[in-house]
Amino acid sequence: MDLKKVMIFGVPFLHITMDQFVETINEHVEKNEKIQIITANPEIVMKAKEDSYYKDLLIKATYVTPDGIGIVKASEILGDPLPERVAGYDTMIRFLELANKHNYSIYLLGAMEEILKGAIHTIETQYPNVKIVGSHNGYFDWNDPSIPNEIIKRQPDFIFVALGMPRQEKWISYHFHKFDKGIFMGVGGSFDVLSGTIKRAPLVWQKLNLEWLYRLMKQPSRAKRMVALPKFAYEVIREKVTRKNE
Repeated sequence: MDLKKVMIFGVPFLHITMDQFVETINEHVEKNEKIQIITANPEIVMKAKEDSYYKDLLIKATYVTPDGIGIVKASEILGDPLPERVAGYDTMIRFLELANKHNYSIYLLGAMEEILKGAIHTIETQYPNVKIVGSHNGYFDWNDPSIPNEIIKRQPDFIFVALGMPRQEKWISYHFHKFDKGIFMGVGGSFDVLSGTIKRAPLVWQKLNLEWLYRLMKQPSRAKRMVALPKFAYEVIREKVTRKNE
């Protein structure tokens, strides 16, 4: 499938709307295909600039989508605008809605056991037609063959991996060759939100593209991670100036 990509510091972002992306993924599910999705925010892009191995994972992924208004704004500044955010949590919810509509199956991997159970309860309550064929918390040996073997045996349509960046992308990449089918997606802290452990920003904050600030206010421990945002902004402006001078 030949879809347009927008390059931001060597990371190939998919030029697509959320609705188009969900439709595209549904086609992959119907064909029993295997793909990897990475929803990348400025923090992930900055990680890729510093870590060539991690950048290679992003390049090899089937699709990279813009998770964060910072990526969309950067694409506009650099002259090749992306149509909109295709953010991680929102994308997972759209996939759950899709799975609920078509009776697709899912596997959940990651988070603490209680959070995982809470996420499962929410999915079973709100998306009753989704088939949860397996799950495992995020505490396991990296080389434990039982988890990929279970996924191979259960053949889920969607595999949501909530191990945090960059562990979830590395785990998927490390085991990806073993699978024949499935939509593999790193979902970060999405299980925390599904379980109710962490609340999403109110809709007005989301519409103002200030969800990152709301999360920082609620979780001051994220401050260290947020340092990537001004660094990213600086690199975008510097790239813009460099291109102009050239």
